[in-house]
Amino acid sequence: MLLATLLIPVVAALAVAAAPADQARRIAGAGSLAFFGATLILGAMFDWSRSAEFQMASWFALSAGEGGVTVGLAVDGVSTMLILLTGLLAPLCVFGSFTAVSDRPRTFFAWLIALQAPMAGVFMARDIITFYFCFEFTLIPMFVLIALFGSSNRRAASVKFFLYTFTGSMMTLAGLVYIVWFNATRLAPDGAGAGAWTFAIDTLMRASRSMSGSEQAWVLLAMMAGFAVKTPLFPVHTWLPLAHTEAPTAGSVVLAGVLLKLGTYGLYRFVLPFVPEAVVAWAPLIGVICVIGILYAGLICWVQRDVKKLVAYSSVSHLGFCVLGLFALNAVGSAGSVLYMINHGLSTGALFFCIGMIYERYHTRSMQELGGLAARMPVWAFFMVFFTLSSVGLPGLNGFIGEIMCLMGAFQSGATWGVGGTSGPLGPWFGGVAATGMIVSAIYLLYMVGKVVFGPLKEPHGHGGAHGHGHGHAKDAGAHGALPVDLSKREIAVLTPLAALCLVLGLYPVIALRPLEAPVAANLAAVEAVRSVVAPAEALAGVEAEGAGR
Repeated sequence: MLLATLLIPVVAALAVAAAPADQARRIAGAGSLAFFGATLILGAMFDWSRSAEFQMASWFALSAGEGGVTVGLAVDGVSTMLILLTGLLAPLCVFGSFTAVSDRPRTFFAWLIALQAPMAGVFMARDIITFYFCFEFTLIPMFVLIALFGSSNRRAASVKFFLYTFTGSMMTLAGLVYIVWFNATRLAPDGAGAGAWTFAIDTLMRASRSMSGSEQAWVLLAMMAGFAVKTPLFPVHTWLPLAHTEAPTAGSVVLAGVLLKLGTYGLYRFVLPFVPEAVVAWAPLIGVICVIGILYAGLICWVQRDVKKLVAYSSVSHLGFCVLGLFALNAVGSAGSVLYMINHGLSTGALFFCIGMIYERYHTRSMQELGGLAARMPVWAFFMVFFTLSSVGLPGLNGFIGEIMCLMGAFQSGATWGVGGTSGPLGPWFGGVAATGMIVSAIYLLYMVGKVVFGPLKEPHGHGGAHGHGHGHAKDAGAHGALPVDLSKREIAVLTPLAALCLVLGLYPVIALRPLEAPVAANLAAVEAVRSVVAPAEALAGVEAEGAGR
């Protein structure tokens, strides 16, 4: 089933590329729905009562002998949820682009569908080769989508996106290869894979924990180089706003919904369990970087006048919360971080859809040229306000629970506020300063809504009703004759599933949190083991220092 899920978008992309141009949209829609159906079957087959275990494991040998290359696939609760998110966004991106892309539709839809396979492959991979191949291969379709179908500055955006992410990924590869070499040459054979050339993640995870503290620190730096760029974290975030702004709507949705999660998933799946000693030592520095990114990106959003660039910078701020919860190194923060990955994909992806629908009609994203659009597009205004409130973190919508859990994790990571007397690397200062980012987020997002949705009607020159008297204007403002003034049924159908999920996960988040408890605890086991050793040693050192002072 895992292999079939990966092959469906590949086959669909080839079918789109070979089809006549006028059939590309229909075939892409069918292929994306088939991929979504496969992910739903995958979710139904998964035993959620054993969500911490990797299930449906499959290994395909590509070359024999020691060190042979294999394709290892398996899923646990976290990866299954992210695969379901990938599957959901695939048909929405295809159907949401029906009128947005008129030039070279076969190229656009073929690459858009092909992109789904490596993204899902990252979440399924259980060996280093498969993971890295899928992780890197996502660059090619996204590069093509931005370079060929983006806005006026698309070439610079695509090149910057490629260079940043590829350079960081090469450093991550160096760290992973060092672990492979360490396992094969520095450990004595023990019958469990150590002392042999292997790329299996489980084996390498056990081997990496035997490295010295300095070795773990260097591997942590190497892995952070790639995953922090992909997330992105401050200060390696500068490629993201440009890529988001220049990408076509579907590209922005995929970028926000899934591609950025490859970075946070890499931090969760590789950094925490592979180098726990280095993680415990360097988590405060990473926490400081997250807090700076939250506030810095939020202040940049405050002065933006391009709506799409504002939402793009907001992703840098929001994912700072996600990584902060992850490096709180406790169950609350980690579960909130994973939930935040899903919630950010839903709400921010939906905001990019809403902005793209406006751009199709008015060919501008400037808050200085748009205003009071609720008078002309009440249905669009409802969705825009709804998803903005979700991104703000309004209680009752999905954005609140993940964000508050990340902050709670940071608070409880300190010695004073730790649960059960345990001490973590962060603490109230991290959570308190980061919490001001929620206030900044509310300011710039609500200001955006106030400018674009409410107030006097303001439209660009040439789109009747610029002074508030165009309510009867029915002429299509988009590039195609199929777009009405307000949202079409197709556009409503694209936004409705996202709105429903935002509401369900906001009112009843336990349906996602309960399956996360076991895999999050298993992923934190190595970090907890290190902390259980470090904490008594620090306490003993404190007692000795106090005695010496007396």
